[in-house]
Amino acid sequence: MRGLDIPERSEDFTADPVELFFDLAYVFAFSQLVALLLADPTWDGIGEASLIFLLMWLPWSQFTWSANAVPGNQRSVRILFLIATAASVPMAAAVTTALGDNGALFAIPLAIIFLTALGMMVSGLNRESAEFGSAIRYAGPNLVAMAIIVIGGFVDETARITLWIIGIVIFLFATLRAGDGSWIVRSGHFAERHGLIIIIAMGEVIVALGNSVVKELGDKIDGLASGGVIALVAAGAFAGLLFWSYFDRVGPAFEHRSEQIPPERRGRFARDVYTYIHAPIVAGIILAAVGFEEMALHPDDPTPAAYRYITAAGFALFFGGIAAGVYRSFQELAKERLVAIAAVGVLMVVGADLHGVWLIVLIDVIVFATLTVEHVRIEGSPRQSPARSVDDARIGDDVAQ
Repeated sequence: MRGLDIPERSEDFTADPVELFFDLAYVFAFSQLVALLLADPTWDGIGEASLIFLLMWLPWSQFTWSANAVPGNQRSVRILFLIATAASVPMAAAVTTALGDNGALFAIPLAIIFLTALGMMVSGLNRESAEFGSAIRYAGPNLVAMAIIVIGGFVDETARITLWIIGIVIFLFATLRAGDGSWIVRSGHFAERHGLIIIIAMGEVIVALGNSVVKELGDKIDGLASGGVIALVAAGAFAGLLFWSYFDRVGPAFEHRSEQIPPERRGRFARDVYTYIHAPIVAGIILAAVGFEEMALHPDDPTPAAYRYITAAGFALFFGGIAAGVYRSFQELAKERLVAIAAVGVLMVVGADLHGVWLIVLIDVIVFATLTVEHVRIEGSPRQSPARSVDDARIGDDVAQ
């Protein structure tokens, strides 16, 4: 094995398999979030799920930054990832009761994961480098944030919510201040890691479909009715359309823009487009999975208003997050996607009497039409805009700042 070369730290390499293994633990966590919202599709339930999702996003995002700075194919790094994966299992198990009896079971593993990732970053950087100084300045506030989050796990619900929100705010403060520092940003790695977590979240749409199939087959001796079959096919098509809407153009475009930006500004770009903007993109997929599971479970009945609005909110977060990323990267409006958000919102309001299967089909039609019109406008027009130069990218990044 001595003849095998490992990548240099300055080289842009793909995510190590242990990073995907770590992500798989989030499948369990996301499924718990869906279960939480299915059981309580109220404003309180949405608020609780949002808070828990943001808290779980902190350690996942930190591990992405850490693995971007330190080569993931080192054994010590892989061991740390495996420790974090083990810690993520009780964290995920406590998602539905994090604001109840299991606050500490949720908060302590979360802090362990975050601090493991933070320690991996700090210890893996050259102590004489500017990146090490940036990491140390960034670590201070986050140590305070994690302490507050752990303390929050031991107090009553109202105080817990307050402390956890404070912890998130401190994290945001740390990341905002870190924008002026020096960071190692491997564009390809960032794009791949966030693409993987999006696929993990999209898996929840598939899981939601599976749940509806199991329940339907268990309740009916003769198998699925025609409405159930159509709903499942249409929901599967929706998952495919979501995949296409991100990975065909948007994901590669974000990566390419990051490569164009000067290295000293790349950290700010990665923070904004990946750490910040991808959070609502992933959250939107989870919310959409909740609505689609309800529609697929009851395809021949009108969908309750709460689930329709959750679906609209999830769609708005997903397409709205993509639109925000496009504007931050290119100062361009994703016109068709903004129209699609409005169209789905109107459908969910006026479609109170529509059966669940028809809501799914109509959403598919809206998304397919959106992507088709967008494709024709961008690639079908004979008047193509020339590709932006690196100087244009610098100007765009300055505008975004």
